[in-house]
Amino acid sequence: MSKSSGQGMFNSELPQFLIGSEGGESRELDDTDMRKISGHYGEEEEEEEEEDEDQSERQIVVGICSMMKKSKSKPMTEILERLCKFEYITVVIFPEEVILNEPVEKWPLCDCLISFHSKGFALDKAVSYSKLRNPLLINDLDMQYFIQDRREVYRILQEEGIDLPRYAVLNRDPDRPEECNLVESEDHVEVNGEVFHKPFVEKPVSAEDHNVYIYYPTSAGGGSQRLFRKIGSRSSVYSPESTVRKTGSYIYEEFMPTDGTDVKVYTVGPDYAHAEARKSPALDGKVERDSEGKEIRYPVMLTAMEKLVARKVCLAFKQTVCGFDLLRANGHSFVCDVNGFSFVKNSMKYYDDCAKVLGNMVMRELAPQLHIPWSIPMEAEDIPIVPTTSGTMMELRCVIAVIRHGDRTPKQKMKMEVRNALFFELFEKYGGYKSGKLKLKKPKQLQEVLDIARQLLAELVLHNDCEIEEKKSKLEQLKTVLEMESSLNDNQYGHFSGINRKVQLTYLPNGQPKASSEEEDALKEGPSLLLVLKWGGELTPAGRVQAEELGRAFRCMYPGGQDSCRSLGCESPIDCGDYAGFPGCGLLRLHSTYRHDLKIYASDEGRVQMTAAAFAKGLLALEGELTPILVQMVKSANMNGLLDSDSDSLTDCQQRVKARLHEIMQKNKDFNEEDYSKLAPTGSPSLVNSMGVIFNPVSTCDRVHTLIKSLTCQICKRLEDPKSADLQLYHSETLELMLQRWSKLERDFRMKNGRYDISKIPDIYDCVKYDTQHNSSLGLEDTLELFRLSRALADIIIPQEYGITKAEKLDIASAYCLPLVKKIQLDLQRTHEDEAVNKLHPLWFRYSRGVMSPGRHVRTRLYFTSESHVHSLLNIFRYGGLLDELKDEQWKQAMDYLSAVTELNYMTQIVIMLYEDNNKDPSSEERFHVELHFSPGVKGCKDEENAPMGFGFRPASSENHEMQTDPGSLEDLSQDEPDRAALTEPISIQRKSPLIRGRKAGSMEALSESNTSSRGLAYRIFPSTSRQSPEIKPSGLELLSMPAVKRFSVSYARHPTNGFEGCSLVPSIYPLETLHNSLSLKQVDEFLTTLCKNGSETQFKRLKSLSAMFESHSQPSIDVDNQETPISTPVQNQPASQSLWYTSSPPSTVSSSGPSSPSVPEPSSNFRFNSE
Repeated sequence: MSKSSGQGMFNSELPQFLIGSEGGESRELDDTDMRKISGHYGEEEEEEEEEDEDQSERQIVVGICSMMKKSKSKPMTEILERLCKFEYITVVIFPEEVILNEPVEKWPLCDCLISFHSKGFALDKAVSYSKLRNPLLINDLDMQYFIQDRREVYRILQEEGIDLPRYAVLNRDPDRPEECNLVESEDHVEVNGEVFHKPFVEKPVSAEDHNVYIYYPTSAGGGSQRLFRKIGSRSSVYSPESTVRKTGSYIYEEFMPTDGTDVKVYTVGPDYAHAEARKSPALDGKVERDSEGKEIRYPVMLTAMEKLVARKVCLAFKQTVCGFDLLRANGHSFVCDVNGFSFVKNSMKYYDDCAKVLGNMVMRELAPQLHIPWSIPMEAEDIPIVPTTSGTMMELRCVIAVIRHGDRTPKQKMKMEVRNALFFELFEKYGGYKSGKLKLKKPKQLQEVLDIARQLLAELVLHNDCEIEEKKSKLEQLKTVLEMESSLNDNQYGHFSGINRKVQLTYLPNGQPKASSEEEDALKEGPSLLLVLKWGGELTPAGRVQAEELGRAFRCMYPGGQDSCRSLGCESPIDCGDYAGFPGCGLLRLHSTYRHDLKIYASDEGRVQMTAAAFAKGLLALEGELTPILVQMVKSANMNGLLDSDSDSLTDCQQRVKARLHEIMQKNKDFNEEDYSKLAPTGSPSLVNSMGVIFNPVSTCDRVHTLIKSLTCQICKRLEDPKSADLQLYHSETLELMLQRWSKLERDFRMKNGRYDISKIPDIYDCVKYDTQHNSSLGLEDTLELFRLSRALADIIIPQEYGITKAEKLDIASAYCLPLVKKIQLDLQRTHEDEAVNKLHPLWFRYSRGVMSPGRHVRTRLYFTSESHVHSLLNIFRYGGLLDELKDEQWKQAMDYLSAVTELNYMTQIVIMLYEDNNKDPSSEERFHVELHFSPGVKGCKDEENAPMGFGFRPASSENHEMQTDPGSLEDLSQDEPDRAALTEPISIQRKSPLIRGRKAGSMEALSESNTSSRGLAYRIFPSTSRQSPEIKPSGLELLSMPAVKRFSVSYARHPTNGFEGCSLVPSIYPLETLHNSLSLKQVDEFLTTLCKNGSETQFKRLKSLSAMFESHSQPSIDVDNQETPISTPVQNQPASQSLWYTSSPPSTVSSSGPSSPSVPEPSSNFRFNSE
């Protein structure tokens, strides 16, 4: 690349941005001006030496010809400012007075014209100017006449095969309006023989007339909704008038039943679109606005077919910058309006992208004609290329991540065995006999449970000797919890909103088995139900911050996001715009250019779903609240155990494991060699270390119980202190609620016979971890000792509940996540199939030249779930026989590292990345390359000093220890600017500089930060934004491994959680560590196939025994949640027509996506999913 080419992007000190002259007057630019600016136009040719003047003085003039209200709008200003950063581009805005009053011969000269119609604009003159000067047109002018007529718009859409609502056109002669082919009845109209039943829509044929009416049937009350261009906070009003208009020409069309939202799509060329949803003006006419008065718009992911529609609209109307409206109804998308030139409002990412696309388009078309030294950039998103471990370059094809939810409030649980007929009736009503399990989460369902509890308690009060077997104390607790939680306001801890509470019922054919010999009550014969009430477990503000920042950091794994525009060799200056000053802009643009096939799944737990939404917000630089993101972008996978599990319904293996754990932990003596071999047969260092801390399990439990009693006493004293009356704890919890959860643990941990219920140890650790992090300001004594001991106990109990021996770990893991493993296998296989399909297409041969095409996807599948699935999936990779530790040194090191990890904390990640080496033979095993990565999630207290050391993220990605940066590599981020969001005044926390890990220069590196605090809390309040050397690093959120010179975090000033609820700190997250980076796809596929086969056989036997259990209850059941059966849509190869006005992109191939949820039709040995 020539020097001038390399510098062709930047000249931001001198924004070449002209708007006539001062005072609203303008002058015609003379020939001297135009030679300096353009060197392209001029009626008289100058002598040859003048034509060959210095190339660096040549400029491409982009003229903006529109009404001044549009030219000076915020979106236009933002985009033009970015466009001016191209060194060879000058922007000239045509003054409105010139456009309206001057002949076109006196208009400024330009090489490229951005001109569009709006009210009052002289479109005829713009067309004449275009014919006179022949500039490059960004938006075709002749087609803008058609866009002003809805009849023409619909005709063009229909010719292009784009779905639109069923419609008919009523043309009236203005002189004889009564002579028209319209028959009106009470609940329908007949137009040209076409019948439209109410509700139907009546649109004026002029696109400039926004008075659209919707007529309602008499059965719904009749009348009509009258839509109009927004006035203040209204966009429509209801009218009792039910008869259609009798003058004017109209389009009548079928009303589309959407979910109350309209989708607005904005294209910038045929290969880029941004989509947002807004509340439909037909809904109630009230415009939803945020605190700043802006209309609320929600993020939207377009399906593959919708992306193809966007491309078709852009090409058919010859409008590079084009907005249109989509209606999503009945599983289809319909285009109902094409608006022509329009910009997104209030999206910095869109401004960056739009200017980049337009700038590159202009340079690509005109630089060769004007002999400007500019080379077509190889965009990072064209083909996502990364360096391989062997030094060659590979294409990223698939990213699969399984992620645990973020920080949450303590989970609380109550179990009771119930036998009353009322509970069995409820179980049957909601289809519990179908699977033997039932989850009740909806307010109506929980109200029914509460009513039963109240009724049984009332009967017990009236008749003490009545035959009610349920324990009175348990019924009272059930009633109290439901009543207490439902009365809390929205901001209080544990609010029973339905998303963080549930009642589970499990059928027990022979009653509840005794867990141990100390149970007092004798077994009762006959079936019963195990009722489990769960509450709490809500995602905290800290959890939301963790998830969002991890999402931002996740972008760095995608090519084009790790480096600045200079190191990527990118010609566009927009990479240095507002959203490109930190890693990850490559993913954002990849996502918007249709080439990112993203789907996000979450289990049905509220904390998991909100984690997924927060992660999506960070990953895609979305704005606004989490709820609309959750609704629009996160798929709930609450079927067939894909991401959900019923931990209270244990398999036989789990029952045996828990019984053995209980037996070992009840011994009142120091652990001996036999105990070590029983409890830690795998020799895991983390287990062995924890056993060394405990010594004697019973004496340790005694000490833990004593510390809990001390804690409850301290809280009681605080409650008696008047100063503490209004004390608010983290997340608006009160001292009373804090006392309730600790008192319950104190009662439940030590049973009446003096022995300990070890199943409560995870809950104790959960609570003390929460209070140590979030409520340390209370200054309660001995919390750190309680944390240390309960953690040591939990580090044994929690992982070993998923199996003690390797065989048990695999058995239990299969029961938990076999459907997820099968889905991961299909994700990898589908990517391979897509590649095979694309190879049959002629575009295959052009991919290597960096040609953008919607048919070439990077597939991303994100699965958010809970601890059980993360433990199980990791056990499958560890113990399933993927590789032989004795033969593979890297795998042995990875297994040693995993054995030293004590806890799979919040935000734990298991990441699988698939690459394709286009230089290898398609049939070769080396063609597809798989990498496996892992992070144990959030750092806990005192983790820094004992954290196991991994080997970094893709540690062998460069064999050269010198700083030699390849395009698209993961190295040398020192040129990146700090995140502009963090440019607020930082509060620095001085810490001792830690030693730098010795890793190769090619790895993305994050350095563990030592903590000199006496409490050992490895947390930070604000990110530092100052540039420092790698040896002296600021405090920051360590998410993914990166070079130490590059830190980025979202400042709290940017978050609604700024200053939230006291001074709770947000823990850092451990960087991703590579477990293996040279697996073949065939290896992984064969491994997963074997696992699925073995697991399916085991599960089939389990399900067979379960079905036999319900032979006496074979009546049909009702699903609690309606679940659709997905239908897979075949891949379509549909080349779009090539238009003369736009020649910089090839025809596209878009593979359509199926519906949202994976499907397992029947619980059998063969799991089936759709291709998503």
